[in-house]
Amino acid sequence: MVAMLTLYMAGELLLPGRIEHVVGFAGYRAFLEGMTGPLSVQALATQTFGLYFSGVTFMPLFGGAIGDRLIGRKAAVSLGALLMTAGHFAMAFDASFLLALVLLVLGAGLLRGNLSAQVKALYAEGDSRSVNAFQYYYLAINFGAFIAPIVAGGVAAIWGWHAGFGIAGFGMLIGLIVYLVGQRHLVDEKPRRLRPIEERGPRAALTPGERRRVLGLALIWPISVCFWVAQAQIWNVYNIWVRDHVEMRVGSFDVPVPWMQSLDGLAPALFTPVVLWIWSRQAKRGREPDLYVKLAIGAGIFALSTAWLAAAQLIYGAGRAPILWPVWFHVMSNFGAVYFAPTMLGIFGTRAPYSLRGTLIGINSLAVSAASLISGPMGGMYETMSPGAFWLINTAICGGGALTVLVLRGFYGRLLDLDPVAPTAAG
Repeated sequence: MVAMLTLYMAGELLLPGRIEHVVGFAGYRAFLEGMTGPLSVQALATQTFGLYFSGVTFMPLFGGAIGDRLIGRKAAVSLGALLMTAGHFAMAFDASFLLALVLLVLGAGLLRGNLSAQVKALYAEGDSRSVNAFQYYYLAINFGAFIAPIVAGGVAAIWGWHAGFGIAGFGMLIGLIVYLVGQRHLVDEKPRRLRPIEERGPRAALTPGERRRVLGLALIWPISVCFWVAQAQIWNVYNIWVRDHVEMRVGSFDVPVPWMQSLDGLAPALFTPVVLWIWSRQAKRGREPDLYVKLAIGAGIFALSTAWLAAAQLIYGAGRAPILWPVWFHVMSNFGAVYFAPTMLGIFGTRAPYSLRGTLIGINSLAVSAASLISGPMGGMYETMSPGAFWLINTAICGGGALTVLVLRGFYGRLLDLDPVAPTAAG
């Protein structure tokens, strides 16, 4: 879905003669252009993608609360999968495009907001097997991210975009059936009743050290946004760049553009063990970098990967780069992401005060939503400048984040590197 959406909008759906068939799009476009000014087809596509993906990454905060407090996690996941199935099938028709996006955003909120919590609920607190369970869980996610662009993108290349979205709908339907058949093995958790304010005890006040850590997390959060702004363009504009500037023919076979995104599903599974091995070797020698240097390394490598995209124009000019050029980009960018993303999550998970841990981890996730929102108008700049200049802007944003965290590592350390505070009964 992510690998195809911008290509589909910019290449077909939003063109004159097609866009008129989308129910409600005239009003949506008028509302959007009332804030941004007139938008070209490509700018409209990138803006729409940015809004869509921002919603997908923001709504799990509400979806998790609905599962916890109202309908239960099983019902929330089932309903979310059903909405996403309906959304993918609705994408197979021009008229229901906007409805499809709404269904997908709502469904993703319910499903993503509750599925990982169900994995955790399978094991007692402190059970070491839960760590392995999450490894399998994320391995399954990465496998899906690898196989989905290949299957859906391949079908779209042969039978058209609508068929590609339709096959994604069948995939979601199969997943929903598997979940419903297997949910008897899941913990039957009832929604937790939200106690009235008068029944709640007073929340323990944060200690000075905890307040300092909250401040530190607030100040390091923009570094995460800088990283995800660059990553968001890989989900958005990058597919258009590959379509227009990369030679995708290998022999007599035209490689579908969405297939390049499948590398982002495969690479983390390959690189995570490598990065962990590197850190282990460095630790044995007493040379393992601290958390802030790891962030800088990760963001720095990702920045270099976007500079690699910019270099293609310098070397090949108006011609097309070979297909290995974006392949090497995915190698570099994912190596940087494996350094950065888990480290930032670990900082929020271990430095957040116990009483605010869930909230602050959720705020860390909002960096992706904020970055996706920024990626829309930023992506609209792509056609107003050279591709090289556009990718260098991403290099500057992500590289600026890397340089900032490296220069301020001592400052961040003083705010965040404190002994963890043990949870109290009140907390």
